[in-house]
Amino acid sequence: MNNLRYRLQIVIAMVAFGSLGVFVKHIGLTAREIALWRAIIASVVILIHLMAKKRMKTLLDAGSFLPLLICSGVAMGFNWILLFEAYNHTSVALSTLSYYFAPTLVVIASAVYFKESLGMLQIVWFLLSSAGIVLIIGVSGGGSNDTLGILYGLGAAFLYATVVLCNKIAKTVDGITRTWIQFVAAAVVLIPYVGITQGYSIGTLPAKELALLGTIGVVHTGIVYVLYFTSLAHVRGQQVAILSYIDPVVAVLLSVFVLGEHLTMWQLAGGLVVLFATAMNEMGTNRKKSTTTVPLS
Repeated sequence: MNNLRYRLQIVIAMVAFGSLGVFVKHIGLTAREIALWRAIIASVVILIHLMAKKRMKTLLDAGSFLPLLICSGVAMGFNWILLFEAYNHTSVALSTLSYYFAPTLVVIASAVYFKESLGMLQIVWFLLSSAGIVLIIGVSGGGSNDTLGILYGLGAAFLYATVVLCNKIAKTVDGITRTWIQFVAAAVVLIPYVGITQGYSIGTLPAKELALLGTIGVVHTGIVYVLYFTSLAHVRGQQVAILSYIDPVVAVLLSVFVLGEHLTMWQLAGGLVVLFATAMNEMGTNRKKSTTTVPLS
């Protein structure tokens, strides 16, 4: 029964992540400012959680890993910026499908940096996933904006892989604690970055869009990240890998049926190839409990 509860928490998290693009699309701020406020709001939510659970002492576990976690937090912040830029330049569906190349990158990078075994099947899945990306880009059908959006999505995927690799090194640090440090680091770096590059426009947002921004920070990030990380220790890695694909399915469905964005059969075929190859790759490597992954969205 407990396992069912934690699996349900992951399902809720994935549905929330899948709806993120719809919220971002309706907020009249730049990608970098949305990422900034997401980091700030989520940092506060998770700090409240740590204080309520009397887990502030877990911050001491970061120790020598603190510089690494700060760097990975910066990567996480810019990862969000690139993902949100992808939403701005192409559909949520194409952004998400290109972004889901990230887990494959993690498997390959882990083989290079951590000397984890890489079988022939994993190489096949990597090549197949790459072919799916080429298919999506090659027949995007939406002109230069689609291509640029997909490239932003791939850039976000590379930064996501960086965050996961850092988490593997700092795996002895509690997942929620790692996340809080990363969010704070992202906020600290993005505050001057946004101020210098564009200034702040949040004061001009109407109440409805402020509510959407607050929802992204509180629900999509703060609360949902807590649900996700408190579940990881109780669900096998293979189950987490399978359930994580609820995210792109929800994103594609909302993109087409709620936002009315166009998705050709070739794009869908390329996306399915990416998701299939990535899922096969992950299920072959995540049979045990995993606590070093981070949500993609």
